[in-house]
Amino acid sequence: MSVLVLVLAVSAACCLGFGFVLQQNAAQRAPLNDFLSFRLLVDLVKVPRWLGGIALMVVGMALGAAALGQGELSLVEPLLATNLLFALALSRRQSRQPLGRQGWAGLLLLAGGVSAFIVAGEPQGGSATADPTRQWLIIGAMVGLALLFTAHAKRSRLSSGPVLLALGAGLLYGVQDALTRVSGEKFSEGGFAGLLTGWQPYAVLALGVTGLVLVQSAFETASLRKSLPALTAAQPIAGIICGVGFLGDRLRTDAVALSWEAGGLLAVVAGIVLLGLHPAMPTGAAEPVRAGRLQPQQAQ
Repeated sequence: MSVLVLVLAVSAACCLGFGFVLQQNAAQRAPLNDFLSFRLLVDLVKVPRWLGGIALMVVGMALGAAALGQGELSLVEPLLATNLLFALALSRRQSRQPLGRQGWAGLLLLAGGVSAFIVAGEPQGGSATADPTRQWLIIGAMVGLALLFTAHAKRSRLSSGPVLLALGAGLLYGVQDALTRVSGEKFSEGGFAGLLTGWQPYAVLALGVTGLVLVQSAFETASLRKSLPALTAAQPIAGIICGVGFLGDRLRTDAVALSWEAGGLLAVVAGIVLLGLHPAMPTGAAEPVRAGRLQPQQAQ
């Protein structure tokens, strides 16, 4: 694994983790009648803390794109999942909660799972599949699942809704990461002309904006304990499926390697859940009823 890829991916995870905490701090005060509406973004753009969180997220996505340009998606995605460690670090500073056994267990599971998956799988790049049917089947399945989760979330917005929205956003972000890598390759080969003549950069933008609405709606209606673990777990899994499915990434497939890869991913998910449920994570959830726009005092 390149040191440059490691530094870029972990730096991206740091910016994303900090950004998610700041976004949720602001989104939980947004009016509930903006749920799953682009009006939510219009309201939140007036909140300085949310803008700071978005700025960090944009920097994180740029660093992630740079990492994807240097390494395989199956390598970068598990490293990006460590954003939860940085989200917990900022949350601990805000809440002054000790890490405790749960925090250490989650940290070791997440770090150990990422290491086990990378060491056992030995992700390597390859030629992207020439079969467009496979590409569209995988992208369609991810987007279709995200739409299914979103439709169900509308009917259960204050119970399982935030988790479903976060899962849907994670799937969309995983596909976005895959298409970001394709866009980077097109730019390297043909410059802006080659990039803008393809459909991928426009899909990246559409997926990013849609995922942002889903994430902010999840942050609006529940604490980070409910939403962030689901988002953090779904994104790398979707990205790895896209990487292996149609981008040509290769993983070791012997029985021993596959068992370690599966165990590593399970450890990552378990670590994410433990860290996401840590007492240091913000517990402030949405109030039962909120209407209208953010007031000036709420925007601070």
